Amino acid sequence: MIPRLFIVDDEAPARSRLKTLLADIAGECPHELVGEASHAQGALNGIAASRPDLVLLDVQMPGMTGIELAAHLLKQAQPAPAVVFVTAYDAYALQAFEVHALDYLLKPVRAGRLADAIRHAVSGRTGQGAAIAAASVKAGRQHFSVQERGRVLLVPIGDVIYLKAELKYVTLRTRSCEYLLEESLTSIEEELGTVFVRVHRNALVARSAIIGVERASVMVDAEENHEKPQEPWQVILRDVNERLPISRRQWPVVKALVK
Repeated sequence: MIPRLFIVDDEAPARSRLKTLLADIAGECPHELVGEASHAQGALNGIAASRPDLVLLDVQMPGMTGIELAAHLLKQAQPAPAVVFVTAYDAYALQAFEVHALDYLLKPVRAGRLADAIRHAVSGRTGQGAAIAAASVKAGRQHFSVQERGRVLLVPIGDVIYLKAELKYVTLRTRSCEYLLEESLTSIEEELGTVFVRVHRNALVARSAIIGVERASVMVDAEENHEKPQEPWQVILRDVNERLPISRRQWPVVKALVK
């Protein structure tokens, strides 16, 4: 099998250097270069479209580290591509191997070392994705990845006001948009419990977005023409007019946040 490769590096000279090395080793290590990207958003969309076997990935990039990007690739690309980190910094080697990267190359990369890494990465591709998923919490992600009209979008965690479970999906709400997210509230709460607080069994709210609480108005069931009990308190949120109910179980937790 000839492996399909994708390069991700924010520096154009670094991408050019890798492409030159790949051309030099094409005889001993056949491959197909299917794309490149200079940032995480372009990488997610490019990799989803080209479905490479191996991603040559820089660690230090603006906005998102390569380690966090590797975790997002697992959610969006099935099967997940193998990942080899290519960086000028040796300080990230331990963190890279904690997410079970298949190799870690220091710039400037030697041609023979790159060929060895490609052969090893492709042969060891199976099972790498699960390892990245297990370690994604350690990587400390800063974004949610969502799908919209066939694209993959990165939504900064700091932009999220609330997450609400509805049917099989979770609705992610920012100040201006709503997206569907294929993650469970439970897993998000376990990973990002310092950022979001559960206000109800079906809703997590950004702690920083809570500006107060208020008593809920009584709902009337129009079909049976009688008052329908509901949660007595609602949370008031910054930048949106919606109110989310606070369950009796979670009321002490939310109340403590607005004292």
